[in-house]
Amino acid sequence: MRKETKVKFNGYMTRLGEIYGVQPQEFAASKVEITPSAAQKLETKIQLSAVFLTKINIVPVKDQVGEKIGIGIGTTVAGTTDTTKQDREPTDPTQLAKQGYHCRQTNFDTAIRYEKLDMWAMFEDFQRRIRDAIIQRQALDRIMIGFNGTSRAATSDRKVNKLLQDVNVGWLHKIRLEAPDHVLGSSTDKDTNKITPEPIKVGIGEDYENLDALVMQAVDHAISEVYADDTDLVVICGRSLLADKYFPIVNRDQANTEALAADVIISQKRLGGLPAVRVPYFPKMECLSRD
Repeated sequence: MRKETKVKFNGYMTRLGEIYGVQPQEFAASKVEITPSAAQKLETKIQLSAVFLTKINIVPVKDQVGEKIGIGIGTTVAGTTDTTKQDREPTDPTQLAKQGYHCRQTNFDTAIRYEKLDMWAMFEDFQRRIRDAIIQRQALDRIMIGFNGTSRAATSDRKVNKLLQDVNVGWLHKIRLEAPDHVLGSSTDKDTNKITPEPIKVGIGEDYENLDALVMQAVDHAISEVYADDTDLVVICGRSLLADKYFPIVNRDQANTEALAADVIISQKRLGGLPAVRVPYFPKMECLSRD
């Protein structure tokens, strides 16, 4: 490490110490425990580094295991009561899922070689570059695990599981295991948790004539009634599904007016009448509707 790099790196460690409330030398001497307020600041930075993470609920908890309480409203609250016959009874609108949560450790161990630090040392925002590089990768890895994780191995192997399938159970897999009635395209044995693929075919003469019909059917039959009419619903989908719908529109000779119309259609991507959203690492041939 060059001398000027060492100066900037020491400044970076000093700044980390100030943020986390520890002496800089403690980072090298032992493992450190940061304060809850500092941990929350780091969590906020991670969420802000990926747009998708700002759109979903991420709730800090004190206990490793506990009941899962939804932030949203899970039921209606309006009603009438004949108070001459009975007292008014309030309704708890918050969601309390029968499936609890279980936090499991995930390591985000990182190392940056001296050569790269020497290259970055020429920039005035040296500290920011290190921080942003690590934080953004952590955010993207969370998303990757959320959409592709199927298990938690004692020691994960990223060479074999390139999409981090063995780091933790992701969001999509939890839906398959815990809410199979809300899934189209597979069935789950509730006794063994064995998931059996039941591919859905889209095209002329198939299960659905087009992707729009599939999404409409999913909203009508796979989403709880209380959410189905939510105007904030979107469809998260893989890039291959979007290509299947929009590639035929652009893959032909077009007059200027037709090309302009195609550009407008593609810029306002929709499936089944809902906005179509692309998120990093979402499975190529799947879609998920959420609010």
